[in-house]
Amino acid sequence: MRKLKEILYKVAIEGISGSTDLDVNLISIDSRNIKLGNMYVAIKGAKVDGHDFIDQSIASGAKSIICEVLPKTLAEGVVYIKVDDAREALAWLAANFYDNPSSQLKLIGITGTNGKTSIAKLLFDLFKNKKLNAGLISTVAIQYSDREFKATHTTPDPLTINKHLSDMVEQGVEYCFMEVSSHGIDQKRVTGLQFHGAIFSNLTHDHLDYHSTFKAYRDSKKILFDRLDNSAFALVNTDDKNAKVMVQNCKAKIYTYALHSYADYSAEVLESQFKGMLLKINQNEIWTQMLGEFNAYNILAVYATTQLLGHDKWDSLKSISQLKNVPGRFQTFESPNKIMVVVDYAHTPDALRNVLTTINKIRTQNENLITVVGCGGNRDQEKRPVMGAIAAEFSTKVLFTSDNPRDEDPESIIEQMSEGVDPVYFKKTISITHRKEAIKAAYQLSQPGDVVLIAGKGHEKYQEVKGEKFPFDDYKIAQDIFSKIS
Repeated sequence: MRKLKEILYKVAIEGISGSTDLDVNLISIDSRNIKLGNMYVAIKGAKVDGHDFIDQSIASGAKSIICEVLPKTLAEGVVYIKVDDAREALAWLAANFYDNPSSQLKLIGITGTNGKTSIAKLLFDLFKNKKLNAGLISTVAIQYSDREFKATHTTPDPLTINKHLSDMVEQGVEYCFMEVSSHGIDQKRVTGLQFHGAIFSNLTHDHLDYHSTFKAYRDSKKILFDRLDNSAFALVNTDDKNAKVMVQNCKAKIYTYALHSYADYSAEVLESQFKGMLLKINQNEIWTQMLGEFNAYNILAVYATTQLLGHDKWDSLKSISQLKNVPGRFQTFESPNKIMVVVDYAHTPDALRNVLTTINKIRTQNENLITVVGCGGNRDQEKRPVMGAIAAEFSTKVLFTSDNPRDEDPESIIEQMSEGVDPVYFKKTISITHRKEAIKAAYQLSQPGDVVLIAGKGHEKYQEVKGEKFPFDDYKIAQDIFSKIS
């Protein structure tokens, strides 16, 4: 329980009706969860306007209301606070209510198009393996103190973030590694958080359905670095030209990592095979259980972060060599008849190209590379023909299929992917709308020694169709199908 006047610190208030000398038991953005003494924050969403539920929240016991538009009639005994931006107000309210937990541990934010999840999870696993008390807030899950919570968004809402950070502080967690998405930044979910450090992985074509332009997408991510203070660090991948933009006017201490250009932390892939790769990191050779240039970047970012957090170099390198792939990120298994199956989250053109290039560098070219891939519905349509073109160019055979069609017709999505295919590669492609049937077809087309890539959904355990989520796990379904011996 906190006093209303205490949790209004840094909230941009336009007007107040009532006394702020009031107890707030809990803050909620869902009127259905309101109980006596709660605060209700009315958020204008894409589909639903929280202002429509102010009366309902008051009827359920809300005693304080945060809103952008005051109701025509004000209820007696209720405090109304008018703000210009309810999302930003919510972020400050949440941080204040939970006593600003981000300042009580070392919070590291990771942003970029590809690599966010892997870097965050690998850091968490490394610190956990070293018996250090760490937390994780990511697409895969929220984890700390041997507890795991289901993640609904890459970057949760401010109440969820601050509640978990507060619990982490109580549990003695010293480090928290957090994915920071462009949506999360733009929707003010990370406003009010104090980051000890921030990592930029890369920036490629994605989320233009939301941001409209690449510049808007890039600039939203830059905000994370703009807000760092001079006690924090910024670690950026200088092989990506957008790294310089990220740290323009950044007050934090800036460090760089790269594979192909001069940087504070550098790495080189010396050898690759499906069991792992040999890396040289700042002139030190280590064997890792992961592979691919994209994973070399992820591992390098992890190593650099351990050094910026003051950990022993040799201990960090040893710990990195013990790390395993993040679920759904280049996750492999070999079938009984020696078909190598790779499940990967690659859902952007750049990520798909990286995975296919990695596989092609390892295979001897005598084997076939069969790719199963789709694109999500209600998302950036511009990338669909690009992904279709990449899949067809770098694979022996491609099966275009459904991903998470959401409210769109999956066959229309597949058609858009097919439109990007160079006529030279038309014969390589097959369209099978049902994803499980496409995986079965890949199995039937494959021979011993071949490689099958199932791309786009990775760790997801569902398929979203017309507002419903149905159980669907690429890795499990592939294991069941490929466990047969033809």
